[in-house]
Amino acid sequence: VQLQASGGGLVQAGGSLKLSCVASENMWRINIMGWYRQAPGNQRERVAIINVTGHTRYADSVKGRFTISRDNAKKTVYLEMNSLKPEDTALYYCNADPSGTLWLNRAGQYWGQGTQVTVSS
Repeated sequence: VQLQASGGGLVQAGGSLKLSCVASENMWRINIMGWYRQAPGNQRERVAIINVTGHTRYADSVKGRFTISRDNAKKTVYLEMNSLKPEDTALYYCNADPSGTLWLNRAGQYWGQGTQVTVSS
């Protein structure tokens, strides 16, 4: 599975961005799609995941501000980010885990190239 992420950029605190990730494969065969992020000096962390039927899980730090969604027909997963904070600044990665579940604490083996999100104060 190849993943192509886009939509990052520079935004002021309180602003919004929407990330997109297009998969090369039929997304009906990929149970879990997710977004992860990595800030300089930090480990990569899970932001949000969504299963093929649309159920979701979020990191506590983004609950109520970020929304993950997917359009299986368009082979695309989205991350809508609102009320952005400087601490959201990171490289955001799309991830695919075809056999994963919402409750399995792991990332899938397929990664996109990352898209940079920078939030200025």
